[in-house]
Amino acid sequence: MKNSARSLNFLSQLLLGDSKNADSKNASDSAANAAARKDISSASNLSIDDFGDLWNLANSHHVIMRTFPALRAMMEAQGSDKLGWIDRALAKEQARIDHAISFLAPICDSLEEAGDVVVIKSLDHWPDLGNDLDLYTNANAADVVSIMKEGFKAEVDDRSWGDKLANKWNFVVPGLPELVEVHISRLGQTGEQIAITRSLTSRAGTVEYGGQTFRVPAAEDRMVISTLQRMYRHFYVRLCDVVDNAKLMESGLVDYAYLKSLAKSAGLWDGLATYLVIVSEYVESYRGRGIDLPPLVTEAARFGNELVYFKRNFLRIPIFPQSAKLYASEWTRLLLNGEFANTLRLSLLPGLATAAALEMKFTGSDKGIW
Repeated sequence: MKNSARSLNFLSQLLLGDSKNADSKNASDSAANAAARKDISSASNLSIDDFGDLWNLANSHHVIMRTFPALRAMMEAQGSDKLGWIDRALAKEQARIDHAISFLAPICDSLEEAGDVVVIKSLDHWPDLGNDLDLYTNANAADVVSIMKEGFKAEVDDRSWGDKLANKWNFVVPGLPELVEVHISRLGQTGEQIAITRSLTSRAGTVEYGGQTFRVPAAEDRMVISTLQRMYRHFYVRLCDVVDNAKLMESGLVDYAYLKSLAKSAGLWDGLATYLVIVSEYVESYRGRGIDLPPLVTEAARFGNELVYFKRNFLRIPIFPQSAKLYASEWTRLLLNGEFANTLRLSLLPGLATAAALEMKFTGSDKGIW
């Protein structure tokens, strides 16, 4: 692969492209995609270093279980003698997921004694799984801590300033490599979002994953949560985010009128519309066609995939001035809603971001801030 950008294009082609029609006139003619299609056509020639690069990036983007089976099939068809690499990687990842799910189910069951519990973000990537196990609950924080400590011998991980503002608790559970991250009654980087949580709990559905049953958000709520995380917190997009949201948009399950109403009430509509357009246009760059979106989405988008760039292994969203304007829209809407305490919380974000940047510069970590 030689570089991460090449690996990203290769994984994107596996996820979004059509390997049977790699030379189709509908396929993108960019040099990067042409290179990715060439890599697919000669997948059997991957070196151990190439494979390591792919695995590391696929792991960071939570797409191992959605790309490596396709890669294996291609390599097998090409007569590769390196299938053992993929088999071992898939077995290792599947064992990790099975182990995490075996903990997640009883944790949810126990926390439901104190309030509603919805699994957010982590299961959106299925059959892949995130690096943390994320939950939302409207239970009392003291009850959550008590249940985790007494029922699972968990320890509360060090809480950053951002964690305290967001009313977020991370638990270290013995025998579980992943942190259990519980968002209590609030969402957003500073815990500024409370209106959308009512929709989250009232519209959640029940789904079976790995032989266990969990409550998960409705399609619209999944999109809102993903937007909060990508467009208002991390400012980068992973391949799993592209695939997850593309799948939702193509499912026919999204009520866009309701989605607009929900996101607009929280000041997130411009960011959400922009996010969906970015996803659609990224898909188009590999399929030759995007995802059909209603005008109410495309007309509200501030920008598209043309401003997204690859850096430090992820697809980066420009912070200035684009994301700064989205932050201003959210702040204004909360103020107009009369949510003065939540507006004040959000007002702390620029200061925290500055402190985090300084902490990262001098110590190499911003964990104490975020």
